[in-house]
Amino acid sequence: MCRIEGKKSKLSVMGFKTGALGDSRVEKLKSSMMSRSRMKLWMIRATTSILLWTCVVQLMTLGETWGPRVLKGWPSCFSQESAAAFVVNSSPEVPARVLPPKRVYKNNGYLMVSCNGGLNQMRSAICDMVAIARYLNVTLIVPELDKTSFWADPSEFQDIFDVDHFITSLRDEVRILRELPPRLKRRVELGMIYTMPPISWSDISYYHNQILPLIRKYKVVHLNRTDARLANNGQPMEIQKLRCRVNFGALKFTPQIEELGKKVIRLLRQKGPFMVLHLRYEMDMLAFSGCSQGCNKDEIDELTRMRYAYPWWKEKIINSDLKRRDGLCPLTPEETALTLRALDIDSSIQVYIAAGEIYGGRRRMASLSAAYPNLVRKETLLEPSDLMFFQNHSSQMAALDYLVSLESDIFVPTYDGNMAKVVEGHRRYLRYKKTILLDRKLLVDLIDQHTAGSLTWDEFSNAVKEAHTERMGNHTKRLVIPDRPKEEDYFYSNPWECLESSNEDETLSSSI
Repeated sequence: MCRIEGKKSKLSVMGFKTGALGDSRVEKLKSSMMSRSRMKLWMIRATTSILLWTCVVQLMTLGETWGPRVLKGWPSCFSQESAAAFVVNSSPEVPARVLPPKRVYKNNGYLMVSCNGGLNQMRSAICDMVAIARYLNVTLIVPELDKTSFWADPSEFQDIFDVDHFITSLRDEVRILRELPPRLKRRVELGMIYTMPPISWSDISYYHNQILPLIRKYKVVHLNRTDARLANNGQPMEIQKLRCRVNFGALKFTPQIEELGKKVIRLLRQKGPFMVLHLRYEMDMLAFSGCSQGCNKDEIDELTRMRYAYPWWKEKIINSDLKRRDGLCPLTPEETALTLRALDIDSSIQVYIAAGEIYGGRRRMASLSAAYPNLVRKETLLEPSDLMFFQNHSSQMAALDYLVSLESDIFVPTYDGNMAKVVEGHRRYLRYKKTILLDRKLLVDLIDQHTAGSLTWDEFSNAVKEAHTERMGNHTKRLVIPDRPKEEDYFYSNPWECLESSNEDETLSSSI
């Protein structure tokens, strides 16, 4: 404005008159110059905003793989996980959930895992993989569940487990994502990924020395078989405790499964105490084990054909009698009835059958039904509409049986498969609920002697009870067999490091 006013004074001195027209032009000139200044200022601000936004987006993208520790410690406004951490529950009736703080660490890469087997085999594998990811300081992608096994269950992780709870409850230990960041996901889709099965029963140093360098090199490593890949014993105490934390806390079933499980338990409790009998006598179990005790010729031929129909099952020719004498076969329904009676299990107790379809149907269940008439299954307790969404989803059905098994007054597995082992360990964790661990090798010998008439009923019953006095799921240290991990006690059947009394024992022993 000073420059314009100076110019006006100069014109007056030179003898020119600035009338109304001159004043109008000056005002237009002033207005034009001010508009241009505002336009430039607006353009500078817009350009600066775009540049800053671009920088933020680029930093976030780079931070997924190479972000510095300080950036990884900041909560992201753009992730569902971070949003969940700051949600305040507006309902006064339900207290807001307090989430553990995020663990800050330098991310060494990403670990993808594909679990194999049935529900409980995959469950224990997930616990192992979380512990491994935590120890290697990598980001774990939500595990993929087996869809190609014998059961052909199409369920995803989130169909069985509460995925949000899984991610947030472990956020102070390990970063877990539902899927890879977009750039790395594209690489995987193009086949640019390192895939391998880890060595079975390896200790944690194997993963540090062999797997971590691969993750650092390739950024993403995919472990495609994860069952029994972490050793039972000799692991750091924090690793063992984390395996328990995942198993007993982070792996919650979906609300739908939890609610239906509670309904089954409520229906059972209304009629008194109940026992869960994990009667592992389904067609696939008998075919693959080669155990055919009590089956007729047509059934034996059918089981044999099924075994040969699956090329991945290596053992084809099996001596059923020899396996049974070695205690490697599940007890038959007839043998189970004799055993329960010998143990003086009340015949009026409700017996919940946690299993699939029993091979041989009513004919094979006749003696068990006669001895324990209050036999029930989820299919008899629930309406068809309750189970409609669970049909053809064996893992979701198994999840229901798992929940009922945990809450039963007595749990009796007739074979030491994955469900029997994991439920046994979980019941130990729940203050040593009564779990009868049958000595099958001894039992079949006693049963044969009783059937042959060389043992009276009282002699048979006393021998069975005496043999199982210390096999009721009580507290004990795991059996360790160096160089033979398959034969030693399984970690998830007896996680003594995570039980309160084990810590008391250690304190007592150290003070002596």
